[in-house]
Amino acid sequence: MIFPVFYNWIIIICRTCFKEIEDEFLTLWLTLDYCSDLLYVADTIIKFRTGFLEQGILVQDRDRLKKRYLFSSHFLLDLASLLPTDLLYLYFGINQPLVRVNRFLRISRLNEAMDRMETRTSYPNTFRISKLMLYIFVLIHWNACIYFALSSYIGFGVDRWVYPNITDPMFSPVRHQYIYCFWFSAQIFTTVGDTPLPDREEEYLFMIADLLIAVLVFASVVGNVGNVITNLRDRDNVFFPNHELVRGYLRNRYISKELRNRVNDWYQHLYINRKITRENEILQQLPVQLQTEIAVSVHLPTLSKVTIFQNCETSLLEELVLKLIPQVYSPGEYVCRKGDVGHEMYIIKDGKLAVVADDGITQFAVLSDGNFFGEISILNIKGNKSGNRRTANIRSIGHSDLFSLSKEDLTDVLSEFPAAKRHLEEKGRQILTKMGMLVEAAEGEEEQDEEKVEVKVERLEGNLNTLQTKLARLMAELESSNRKILARVEQLELETEGWEDNSPEEGEGGEVERRDGVGMEVEGERGEAEGEDQAKGTKRENEGEKHAEDTKREDEGEGKDEGYGEDKGGEEGETRD
Repeated sequence: MIFPVFYNWIIIICRTCFKEIEDEFLTLWLTLDYCSDLLYVADTIIKFRTGFLEQGILVQDRDRLKKRYLFSSHFLLDLASLLPTDLLYLYFGINQPLVRVNRFLRISRLNEAMDRMETRTSYPNTFRISKLMLYIFVLIHWNACIYFALSSYIGFGVDRWVYPNITDPMFSPVRHQYIYCFWFSAQIFTTVGDTPLPDREEEYLFMIADLLIAVLVFASVVGNVGNVITNLRDRDNVFFPNHELVRGYLRNRYISKELRNRVNDWYQHLYINRKITRENEILQQLPVQLQTEIAVSVHLPTLSKVTIFQNCETSLLEELVLKLIPQVYSPGEYVCRKGDVGHEMYIIKDGKLAVVADDGITQFAVLSDGNFFGEISILNIKGNKSGNRRTANIRSIGHSDLFSLSKEDLTDVLSEFPAAKRHLEEKGRQILTKMGMLVEAAEGEEEQDEEKVEVKVERLEGNLNTLQTKLARLMAELESSNRKILARVEQLELETEGWEDNSPEEGEGGEVERRDGVGMEVEGERGEAEGEDQAKGTKRENEGEKHAEDTKREDEGEGKDEGYGEDKGGEEGETRD
């Protein structure tokens, strides 16, 4: 649909304004017109059978497809673009292509095609700039045609602003006419060059409209180009480390020139060979399933070459490929040294590494693409004489691209695959046995250690059960004590109801008893009560009345064990104590 839509948008306006083009190539234009109409009809028929996605599932039922298309706004526009407006040729004449203006209504189909191409192309930024330039060309083309038509209406050559007089042989060829108008229109939109000043109102209105459009065009061009540049910069920052930031740090810290050159060479190697060191961060933009599939397609062949991973479960390898970290080493840089504790293994993707002696000169072997080393150090195998330490010095000869797999990542993955863990450990022991690096009694010691661990686990389980039983018993006792205390408190509250109104009373012999709301404890002795009575000069009559009332209450059973008398009060005090 790109061809017929662009044909109508470009040719119809050109034929309308430049009459000589219409008259000279009339047969060609009519043929192309009806060819584009046939494509319009074919597109409409195909859209009745075009499926659509519903919750990610492609719908292909023809009845639903027809119903969906018939009741959409696109169908109305497509139908309007196919109306036989060519019949108006009978009234206006065959040289009036403007009657086909309804063909412009298929512009939505062009936008759809452009959007699909942009999402599928491998160079979206280049395509975006090309699409922008194409739209600007169509805009300038339309403006040039309208400028020529306006010059024809005003009169060719009547002033400096309009197109010169076509009677002049220099300006009479139709090719010169179109080129001049296109150049004049481009000058206005780009605001570059000295365009003639308008003299008439029509010319002023045309210039005002063009200048307003020019502002939008200029803003669109600048904005799209700026977005493209920003996208390219962001892409480089995601793919590669920030060279400017590191270079500024080295300069501010006065790093030696030799070390700075090594850093620059490393960056240069990344850019020239398009090496990506941050693959995991890029793939994080995708769902986990897609991340796994991409990583499998990229790294699984390399990982399957490792001896200890051969014949392992496919699911285990799929988990491991997500853990591989790409690393780049510079010429002469040591990957590992003899005696270092091994925390990761390495797989050579590209480059060459040498196994060298301690002097750094003598080479024992050269490792190339597909080789690996350090696989034993990431497996905790009992009886390993090296103690998970590196047994050789490995140095990069040139720039080398490696994949590293850390011990922690392997342990996390193997925790979900116990059978694969035992398989890998067995293969590791076989390799150590061939190398003479495995202690013979290690296997028996390992079994004994496993038995000791099992005994300890059983003992701990027994102690845990005992502690749980004791804890349950203590909790039950605590709950029972709480219930008893609550019951006692409720009983004491019932016993002390009404005591607040009864203040401490004095007996006939001068005894004073003080009672609180809870325990009804006797806190005074007779001698102390008599001393208080003498000091205060309490009236004897009142004491006699109170004593009589207390005696009456005791007889009637209203008070229980009031504790009057020296002997009784003492016994009650001892009991409560």
